[in-house]
Amino acid sequence: MRVMLIEDDNEAAKFMERGLRNAGHQVDHAVDGAEGLAILLKGRHDVAIVDRLLPHLDGLSIVKMLRAANLDTRVIFVTTLARIDNRVEGLDAGADDYLTKPFEMVELVARVNALGRRHAPPSQTPTVLRIRDLELDLVKRTTTRGGKNIHLQPVEFKLLEALMRQAGRLVTRTMLLEQVWNFRFDPQTTIVETHISRLRAKIDREFPVALIETIHGGYCMRDPLPEKSVEESNAAPG
Repeated sequence: MRVMLIEDDNEAAKFMERGLRNAGHQVDHAVDGAEGLAILLKGRHDVAIVDRLLPHLDGLSIVKMLRAANLDTRVIFVTTLARIDNRVEGLDAGADDYLTKPFEMVELVARVNALGRRHAPPSQTPTVLRIRDLELDLVKRTTTRGGKNIHLQPVEFKLLEALMRQAGRLVTRTMLLEQVWNFRFDPQTTIVETHISRLRAKIDREFPVALIETIHGGYCMRDPLPEKSVEESNAAPG
C-alpha cells in the first residue's frame, strides 16, 4: 500500500519508514501538518499515519479536513497523547485507529495491514477462512477442523476470525481488545488470555498440530509444515 507519514520527529519518522518499507509498503513523509494535508488531499494514499502534535496544522485538523473533503483514506494516529479522552477525540474526528508511543514496529505494521484488509472491495473479501484443516465459514457461522464440527460462542468466533484474517502475522493483545471487544483501552483483566485458552481447548487440544501460537506481544495463527521423518532428514541429496 501507499502510506503517507506525517511526523515531525525525524528519528521516529526514520524508524517508521524503515519498518513500513521492510514490510513492502511505499512511504511518503511530511514533517508538518500543512504539507501533509496538501499531499493527502491529492487522494493518492491508502493509509495515513498522523502525529497529533504537529507544526502549522495539528493532527485532528488534518483528519477533519480530510473527511470534509470526502476522502476515505484510512488514518491511524500515532502519538504520545495516551489518555482515554485523547483516544476518543481522535476517533471521533474521523481516524480509523489510534496507537500510542512508544510502540513496537510489528504492531504498527500489523495495524496498517489490518486497515488495508478492512477496506478491501467486497469481491476480495473471503466468506470462508481456511488454515490447514481448520475452516471458518463467515456466512453460515460454522467452524470445522478435520471435518469435525466445533461449537464456538460468538466471542470465540470473533476471536478466531480476527486471528485467521491475519494468519502468519502478530496480533497483539491490544488489537484483539479493539477488534473483538471494541475496547479502546486496556481493562487490565485477563479477558483475552481466558478466551484464547478456551479457544485452544476447542480447536487445538484434540488435534496433533496446534495452530494458535503465543509469541512476544500477542498471538499468531500458524500453518506449520509437516515435520520430516528421520529417514527423510538423513537421506543424502539426489
